[in-house]
Amino acid sequence: MEEIKNSAVLLEIPGNLIDLNTIFLSIVLEAFPFLLLGVFVSALIQSFVSEETIKRFTPKKGYIALVPATVMAALFPVCECAIIPVVRRLIKKGMPLHIGVVFLVAAPILNPVVFLSTFYAFRSDMTVVYARMGLGFILAIIIGGIVYTIFKNKDMLKKAETHAHTHSHVHENVSKWKLTMYHMSDEFFDTGKFLLFGALLASAFQAFVSREFIASIGTEAWSSSLIMMAFAYLVSLCSEADSFVAVSFQSTFSTASIVAFLVYGPMLDIKNTLMLLAYFKKKFVLTLMAVITVTVFISILLFQLLFL
Repeated sequence: MEEIKNSAVLLEIPGNLIDLNTIFLSIVLEAFPFLLLGVFVSALIQSFVSEETIKRFTPKKGYIALVPATVMAALFPVCECAIIPVVRRLIKKGMPLHIGVVFLVAAPILNPVVFLSTFYAFRSDMTVVYARMGLGFILAIIIGGIVYTIFKNKDMLKKAETHAHTHSHVHENVSKWKLTMYHMSDEFFDTGKFLLFGALLASAFQAFVSREFIASIGTEAWSSSLIMMAFAYLVSLCSEADSFVAVSFQSTFSTASIVAFLVYGPMLDIKNTLMLLAYFKKKFVLTLMAVITVTVFISILLFQLLFL
């Protein structure tokens, strides 16, 4: 009798909830291995690569430095939240502001882990993979150039140093491998919650919003791109895992809007906005946000016009 009651309860579960559960689990299960890989490599760099070493190989001269800086940024397998404290420390040690910005916007998109996760998620549609990497590279140069034109090498860091060196003093007597594990666990739990939240929002959006409505907003080039940029900003996914959320929208949103999600989110979202405001002057952060938003949106419209 009890089994019959349980079966009846199961049969009464709305189909939307079953769809939400299925989509949510598929996104999380596919994304977590890449998130683990990303935070592990990020922790290795944090523990074993000194800021002095990074600074020594960083180009410094005006506009000429933009391209080599973008290439260097591609070697950093860290997401958008992990790169901000690193760039802040490097700027304090003498890295030019515009080169730091190039690292901020390029590293979360162009690094090897993100390329691998994007390829795995969109291997059936390589246009998205090439567009993400190509636009990420070009926009990093453009954004860095605009920042250099506006601010030159002015000091845009806040003076407060309340967070400086705290982590290193806490673990100064711990081996580098143990320190790597500490960094990895901290970053995994810090970024993992954003993945879960983003996956839940994405799956809920697809499970509860009517297909007709999604189709109506997902086909317009400019509106769908703006919607996906806003969605990327709000859900604040780690760039190592955002491809698996984006691919779940592939059947309902245009290719251009999917690319907009994958390019804009790693450059700017809620969590890295808060981190930027904690480390940099408000005027600089607001200007950078406007520059990133406008350049990404225009580039997506041009991409749609020229290639799709």
